[in-house]
Amino acid sequence: MNKERYLAAVGYFSDNQNAYRFLWFIYKVLPNVLFIAYPILLVTEFFIMGVNMEWANLAIMPFFVLITVSVLRLAINEQRPYEKYGTDSVFHKKTVGKSMPSRHTASAYILAMTFLAVNIPLGIIALVIATLIAASRILAGAHFIRDVLVGAAFGIGFGLLYFSETPLWTMFSL
Repeated sequence: MNKERYLAAVGYFSDNQNAYRFLWFIYKVLPNVLFIAYPILLVTEFFIMGVNMEWANLAIMPFFVLITVSVLRLAINEQRPYEKYGTDSVFHKKTVGKSMPSRHTASAYILAMTFLAVNIPLGIIALVIATLIAASRILAGAHFIRDVLVGAAFGIGFGLLYFSETPLWTMFSL
């Protein structure tokens, strides 16, 4: 996103009260929906399957993705759009650097993949929510498009790796 498009998006959502409220809901509320639903999923699955390797993957993979993305963004330390362009974001974010990959996006997608592994309709709903979260990070001026694409790739990639019917690492075993 170039500076003109960034300023146009931020200006639109900052100046239009209805658009601002809609973006605020997606940006602030929807991540909480996933982050509250996830422990409920874990508890429910614990009572259904008990503690086994499948349940452990449901519990560990989102945490693993969160830690991996957090370390990676510290190492890369890319500027955020509002830093690069010397302006403000829609929600007046002050974080410096650590823009790439988007941690909210990676977390939302790995949680969506976790839901998808357990229940396809819930997983599809979670994927839609994750996509809205990713878009909100761009529209609010907190991340560049590449930040959310890399975050989505992490979440979806690790989800496919660990939650597919035939985990990818079994294809390479002798």
